[in-house]
Amino acid sequence: MSLTLSRARDLLGRFSECRVLVVGDLMLDRYVHGQVDRISPEAPVPVVKVLRERSVPGGACNVALNIQALGGQAELCGAIGTCAMGDELLGHLSRAGVGTEGVFRDANFTTVVKTRILADRQQMLRVDRESPDLGDLMKFPDFSDRLERVLGGAQGVILEDYGKGVLRQSVVSRVLEQARARGMPSGYDPKDNHELDVKGVTFATPNRKEAFHVAGIRDRSPDVEPLLDEHLRSVSERLRALWVPEHLAITLGPQGMLLKSGDAEAEHVSTRAREVFDVSGAGDTVIATILMALCSGATFREAAELANAAAGIVVAKLGTATTSPAELLAALEEEQ
Repeated sequence: MSLTLSRARDLLGRFSECRVLVVGDLMLDRYVHGQVDRISPEAPVPVVKVLRERSVPGGACNVALNIQALGGQAELCGAIGTCAMGDELLGHLSRAGVGTEGVFRDANFTTVVKTRILADRQQMLRVDRESPDLGDLMKFPDFSDRLERVLGGAQGVILEDYGKGVLRQSVVSRVLEQARARGMPSGYDPKDNHELDVKGVTFATPNRKEAFHVAGIRDRSPDVEPLLDEHLRSVSERLRALWVPEHLAITLGPQGMLLKSGDAEAEHVSTRAREVFDVSGAGDTVIATILMALCSGATFREAAELANAAAGIVVAKLGTATTSPAELLAALEEEQ
């Protein structure tokens, strides 16, 4: 690891000065916990007796929560409905301190809600609610005005794509145009079934599955050491040609990350072995940490190493989770 503890402490100390805009698909994740004692007499399905329910912000909102947990100020820009579930989501965000001036509400939209039914610690069913088509949001004057206002106050911006319709090309082009004009770093977290022109983005953070899917290459070597993986190398070159990012970080789960910047040779950031409980949301932690570190003056290698350490912390927690500067420093101290 090239990142020293003193350098990490210096970077993390500047995170409180970072104001980051997250543009993307806003969601509410609901969890219905219960138990199964019998099969329904109406159909051969289990009957779940509800014991408790809870909800948390999901999608791009989880990136914002990661920014807040790291000590920065997150602003969100996206679209939700005027329904009670939209109110519930905004309530969560407000309590977390996330800025919502860029959140556009319309009665014709459906707030994206993923409801998971769990019994005996097993997910039995997921029920999704979402708008079939948000249309071109840039044609809504209120959305355009909100986007311009929150962009004006940001020091960095993240495009968080879950394929639900917010990140249309018109929105992405406007965001990247403003980011380049203002010289602020921009990050792109792609969805494997949703293609966008993001040429000129500062960095992109696809996971291995997304990277191979977008590149159109079959993954034949998932266990090969990353720097010796010819298929992975081909994927990185294809993605650089497609997206033209300054930097590319392909997250590889337990293998860490593959980094590619400009014409330089690819680099590998290995991950420290630790018990993994849940990988959900780790990508949100990675992109939030990298963007915050770049805003704080880090090199891309330093930002990636910091993000790798942060991801190692959150995967050791149950459910989508966040980490704090104190946790990060403690983890880095263990590695010195």
